[in-house]
Amino acid sequence: MKSLDRLLLEAHDANDTAALVSLYMQAADQTDDIDAACFYLTHAYVFALERGDKAANALRERLAAHGREPSHD
Repeated sequence: MKSLDRLLLEAHDANDTAALVSLYMQAADQTDDIDAACFYLTHAYVFALERGDKAANALRERLAAHGREPSHD
């Protein structure tokens, strides 16, 4: 099985934004470091926005929950 880092590099090389959203979300979920998780979530969020992915709202909310993005309130 390929490592997540390798999969991310391949998705970047292929400009596969759908895979990038998913892979960055996976990376965020696999770390215990909140700063690293938010770094990955930010990348997932940007790619989700770029492709009009419905995951963008949930990603924004996850970032807001950690003080990284203003909430909708």
